[in-house]
Amino acid sequence: MASMAVLALAAAGALYMRLNGNISTFNGKGLSHQRPQDTPGDAQNILLIGSDSRSGDNATLGGGTGAVGRSDTTILLHVYADHRHAVGVSIPRDSLVDIPPCLLPDGTWTAPRQNTMFNAAFSLGSTAAGNPACTQNTVEALTGLRIEHTVVVNFEGFATMTQAVGGVPVCLPNDIYQNDLNPNRTTRGNLIYHKGEQKVSGKAALDYVRLRHGIGDGSDIGRTKRQQAFISSLITQVKKKGFSPTTLLPLANAATRSLTVDPGLGSAAKLLSFAMSLKNIDLADIQFLTAPWRYDGARIDLVHPDVDNLWATLKADRTLDGHTTGRKTPGPAPTPSTKPVEGAGVAVAVYNGTTTNGLATRATELLHNHQFTVTGTATARSQDHATTVIEYGAGLKSRAQTLARLFPGAELQPIPGAQINLVTGQDYANTPTTPATPAAPTSLPTTITAQARSANHNLCSDLSYG
Repeated sequence: MASMAVLALAAAGALYMRLNGNISTFNGKGLSHQRPQDTPGDAQNILLIGSDSRSGDNATLGGGTGAVGRSDTTILLHVYADHRHAVGVSIPRDSLVDIPPCLLPDGTWTAPRQNTMFNAAFSLGSTAAGNPACTQNTVEALTGLRIEHTVVVNFEGFATMTQAVGGVPVCLPNDIYQNDLNPNRTTRGNLIYHKGEQKVSGKAALDYVRLRHGIGDGSDIGRTKRQQAFISSLITQVKKKGFSPTTLLPLANAATRSLTVDPGLGSAAKLLSFAMSLKNIDLADIQFLTAPWRYDGARIDLVHPDVDNLWATLKADRTLDGHTTGRKTPGPAPTPSTKPVEGAGVAVAVYNGTTTNGLATRATELLHNHQFTVTGTATARSQDHATTVIEYGAGLKSRAQTLARLFPGAELQPIPGAQINLVTGQDYANTPTTPATPAAPTSLPTTITAQARSANHNLCSDLSYG
């Protein structure tokens, strides 16, 4: 009996060492020095990133051009304080956002970038591993939420995990052929997936979540819907099999071989503890949706104030229908030491005083979030303003001072007339966007909540866009 116990402990130790040896971590030094406050209570925000690098064993599974890692899939997962509810918010890869300073492999930091595609953050540095710290910095600046953990999974890891659970049920609204996977083909090719329900694993599962063409308008938005459905189905498979060693060990071995995580998850024990903390979430209480968006030509604009209200709801640990979850829920936000900026009744004309595109639009959105009235936007007479200027007419100084609270360091200048002008300078262009977080609404509008799907949603519904 003693010998058996020794052998069992040795086997467990060997397995633990193998899992530990599988795990890769990214450099925590790349995280921003100006991060949001810690998430209160037991709530957590986890950033999930899918990398399409073709480096190493990923080469046989397809992927991007060359070995540079790109992030075609990013989901911000909010786990509520009760650890019985969770919401995953997909951030479209083509969303136009501001990217804050990021650490490059040579040890230098980039300058802030404005109005840039979201997935460019992951590619900064042009390495196969990508730049997960930069993506985390960008999401924190975008949402005002502190990210506790970041997890990157590559093609090989994704394919292997689907095999470890015995395949994942999926559904398609129509037949899919080879030229849908590769639009450069001159012929339709063979049937790859039939219409309706089926089970996929390995490369077939990977091709399913990467598929864009042949369904709806062929957009990334439609693909995001299928990815949300796929993750829901994968979670369902794991929960059906149970959180047992028979289920978790093959999955853990597959996952750890191809995950890159933040230093806070850099051991098998930490990953297991995190996974087990999610086991009590019912399928109906795991929801997915896409951040409110609209097309801007070939790109995506995130819609304000809807997206700000969504971030505020998660920050307050409220569910999408406005409820709190109960256990160790963060309390009400502390009363700020200064009054909030209230711009109701204040009219402002906005001018871009730099050569940075989109600055007047960015300032306008900020003003709208604080109830200012924007009378118009235009390019300033000169575009060499280093500092933001607020011009105000007779009797409008107090209103100009209220406006200046949104633009720290702005110069106030009296002018003839009876108007207020905001002329944005390079100082504002260099400031990473941190949207003002509005108070969490009691409930979000149905334009947001109607698109949410739970993990037990009908497998064959809402799988495309356009």
